[in-house]
Amino acid sequence: MKILVCISQVPDTTSKISFTDNNTVFNGQGVTWIINPYDEWYGLVRALELKEAGTATAVHLVTVGKADVEPVIRKALALGGDEAFRIDSDSNDPYVVAAQIADFAKTQGYDLVLCGKESIDYNNGSVGAMVAELLDMDFVGFVSKIDVTGGAVEVSREIDGGEETDTCGLPVVLSCQKGVAEARIPNMRGIMAARTKPLKVVAPSGAASLSNVASYEMPAAKTGVKMISADNLDELVNLLHTEAKVI
Repeated sequence: MKILVCISQVPDTTSKISFTDNNTVFNGQGVTWIINPYDEWYGLVRALELKEAGTATAVHLVTVGKADVEPVIRKALALGGDEAFRIDSDSNDPYVVAAQIADFAKTQGYDLVLCGKESIDYNNGSVGAMVAELLDMDFVGFVSKIDVTGGAVEVSREIDGGEETDTCGLPVVLSCQKGVAEARIPNMRGIMAARTKPLKVVAPSGAASLSNVASYEMPAAKTGVKMISADNLDELVNLLHTEAKVI
């Protein structure tokens, strides 16, 4: 069984965020970039576990981006991926990302395609489902457990008030969340081996964007806390009616 893991590069959550060009372009200067945690901790690690168990024969990685994403994909190789592919395209449009991945994957014979449930930058959570549609594969989203037996995959996912278990055949696309696997860190042997593992650059397919960014906006600054005397309930009730906001 061949597994493809979709890897995206995202800003570290400790990075200072700013925008340029009249708030229409994200400013990447000085930003620390990391593997999207949902891709790394769950999708990639579960794929590696399946290979270690003898269920999978190869774990390939794919990312969409320019040369500056290569350090991130090398880290994914250091964790244990066998081979990586960088589709030479730069777009924040989820359809473009999905179309590029699907165009690459359709001729590679993958049995299982894994991705994180969402990226921590745009939080769209839509790429996995679009990849499945474009590849004409089944899709199950937000899975918290993956077991492969023969030609079938059993997954669990949280639903309101309980847990749902689904069984589907291969090939299939799954988006992963907490519970699928435990996070790992690359060891020195993996880091050294990653330097020589194949990282191939793939020409983009030329998919057109279906959306564009009108502008970005920073969250409103936090306001101070108003202290109300315990014996002044009338003022508290008035403030709850006139100033308090439900978030």
